[in-house]
Amino acid sequence: MTIVSSAQPWWEAATIYQIYPRSFADADGDGVGDLNGIADRLDYLVDLGIDTIWISPIFPSPMADFGYDVADYTGIDPRFGTLADFDALLAKAHARGLRILLDFVPNHSSDQHAWFRQSRSSRDDPKRDWYIWRDPAQGGGPPNNWISDFGGPAWTYDAATGQYYSRAFLPEQPDLNWRNPAVRAAMLDAMRFWFDRGVDGFRLDVLWHIVKHAGFPDNPLNPDYHPGMGEMHRVHQLHSTDQPEVHAIAAEMRDLADRYGAVLVGEIYLPVPRLMTYYGTADMPGVHLPFNFQLIEAQWNAAELAERITDYEAALPPGGWPNWVLGNHDRPRIATRVGPVQARVAALLLLTLRGTPTLYQGDELGLPDARIPTDRVQDPRELREPGLGLGRDPVRTPLPWDAAGGFTTGEPWLPIDPAHLPLNVAAQADDPASMLALYRRLLALRRATPALATGAIDTVTASGDVLRYDRSDGTTRYRILLNLGDTPVPVDTAGAILTTDPSGTADPHLLRPAEGVILKVS
Repeated sequence: MTIVSSAQPWWEAATIYQIYPRSFADADGDGVGDLNGIADRLDYLVDLGIDTIWISPIFPSPMADFGYDVADYTGIDPRFGTLADFDALLAKAHARGLRILLDFVPNHSSDQHAWFRQSRSSRDDPKRDWYIWRDPAQGGGPPNNWISDFGGPAWTYDAATGQYYSRAFLPEQPDLNWRNPAVRAAMLDAMRFWFDRGVDGFRLDVLWHIVKHAGFPDNPLNPDYHPGMGEMHRVHQLHSTDQPEVHAIAAEMRDLADRYGAVLVGEIYLPVPRLMTYYGTADMPGVHLPFNFQLIEAQWNAAELAERITDYEAALPPGGWPNWVLGNHDRPRIATRVGPVQARVAALLLLTLRGTPTLYQGDELGLPDARIPTDRVQDPRELREPGLGLGRDPVRTPLPWDAAGGFTTGEPWLPIDPAHLPLNVAAQADDPASMLALYRRLLALRRATPALATGAIDTVTASGDVLRYDRSDGTTRYRILLNLGDTPVPVDTAGAILTTDPSGTADPHLLRPAEGVILKVS
């Protein structure tokens, strides 16, 4: 299925919902979520009001990093189902007006991928140069001082061939050599395989990592490093990430996606000026949406949020469409970062800013980070650098569908935190004061209101604890007022059409503590 593009790209008005498939819904009772589980819950997503699903990796994998170690870019891991199951899910989603994005992992494969098994078999193998191999440093040891994002050297020694291979993450995740035209062709062919099946786009994992400096110089030391930051921060990743050659590769991916009317979303953790380069140029377009993590990284106060929104909007290149993210499968949940009451305000912020928003599963329920017993830890990052708060298991636990869990009939791969059970879908579905009800109202309003979906943004200001901005489509104007503090603020809120307050009714004379409202002003 190829979706024909219109004058306004479909993804500008879209709302993306990230599914972590291991933890969304388990249809076969083995404790791991699967494609049929997603298919069974599509009506929940339609009722929620989203229109695009991003599914974290479902390709065959040894699961050293839970799917981000891909052993076959054109298959489905049996834990999740079959290719036929995927095709059925895609058809059911499209029939309901839902689009599907897959999570593509271009920086590295699994060490069990056939390409890497050939590459490490001999220095003379034709696929040797499909990965990044280097001789030991003079005197022995890794070729340079690059550090893995999971701690330790970013190199693994292969005794059989006497060289090190580059791996930005786990030893089981060798880095592909994107300077090799054959690698580029093979990976584009894999993307084409999924586009031909009807996939509507890709989220591109760690896109800024995929090209390394050709000379492999040492990275500069970070003078501000301290152990609590995680070992990767011992150095600045100047030479191991964000190389200029990545943009030509992104342009090739973009050209392919545009032929199918598909969208590319790039995972890129960089300061805003460098992030903007991933939109590309008029002559060499980049990805449609370089992920904007400003809301994840911001301190929760009106002044900082106003500054970040203003600076991000000002930095966008001509034609660049913004996007916003509150959380994902790698970072602490918004309800933990700002508290359950302010998480309601955050929902209104996310869904009324200009740009394409991405929701992470469970945030619509107000789930906080889960507590994981020490003996149940699964995340390799936590196991390699324990106790630093870098572990990702707390945001990856199964979604609670009912008071008993409802995720699986078996033993879930990660435990459901008992604190999550009262926040289950069934309990919230018919409660007008619930977080789920708030998200449904916000998403319905956004979809019905062009000014909120694709209109302009202006008058972004902070006054004390109150963040204010306007959205307009040239005909109708809406004002958003967010109280990020814990005291009421006298404000004229007459004409409010939505409030985050559980009562559902705004006070016309003040903004309550931790309340956000939408006013129709013209």
